[in-house]
Amino acid sequence: MSTNATRIGAEPGRVTRVVILGLVGLVFAIPILAMIEFTFRDGLSGGHTLGHWTGLFDEDAARTYRQLFQAIGNSLVLALVTVGIVIFLLLPTMILVHLQFPRLKRLLEFICIIPITVPAIVLVVGLAPVYSVVVSVFGGAIWTLAFAYGITVLPYAYRAIQSNLEAVDLRTLSEAARSLSASWPRILWHVLLPNLRRGVLAASFISVAVVLGEFTIASLLNRRNLQTALLQVSQSDPWVAMIFTLLALALAFVLLLSIGRLGRDRKNKS
Repeated sequence: MSTNATRIGAEPGRVTRVVILGLVGLVFAIPILAMIEFTFRDGLSGGHTLGHWTGLFDEDAARTYRQLFQAIGNSLVLALVTVGIVIFLLLPTMILVHLQFPRLKRLLEFICIIPITVPAIVLVVGLAPVYSVVVSVFGGAIWTLAFAYGITVLPYAYRAIQSNLEAVDLRTLSEAARSLSASWPRILWHVLLPNLRRGVLAASFISVAVVLGEFTIASLLNRRNLQTALLQVSQSDPWVAMIFTLLALALAFVLLLSIGRLGRDRKNKS
């Protein structure tokens, strides 16, 4: 058999990769370009204008879109609290299971993957009675919605951190640090976390992107975030709603690029 024969499952050539990526990029680029064109469209004359963009910096914009700006602040607070849940609850739990209770890995993985299999509207039906208790204890502040978002981002944050855990020999590092009389808090902060930095950052970026794009849970639980505010603004000013949608997409795209950059740096160093 010739050594130049094509192998089944072989990596596609450079031209094939370029064609595939070009087609995929075109599929995503067409609606985004249409959205950008729409933001410059003049609803009266049918031409194009910069008025919709420059109008965001007018003196009256702060009053006109006050609820929208407030919703953006709410989403940023939710993203911050959700990332805190991932870092201070999920990460220590995964490290503890990885080092002390390896038999529970499958169970923890199963629990973390469950939310991705449950539709958001079904999840809200289960969370509604729980949030009646949450409101009575913590009040109806917007940050309490992060408890639900913490469940929503579990599958994505878990996979990002788990991939980093599998690439680092935490047991050897922790035992070496213990042999030098280091305490567990010191081991966690100075030994384990620096080696898990990429996984933690990737989980945080993904959590922020998920929170900024979430609509169903906030809408059904009567909370105001970026997506619910955009729906209300779109009924009176669809151009402004489209502008902020593009900005949210751009932020999510930057976060995903950052995750990809972290992955490439990690591959190059390995």
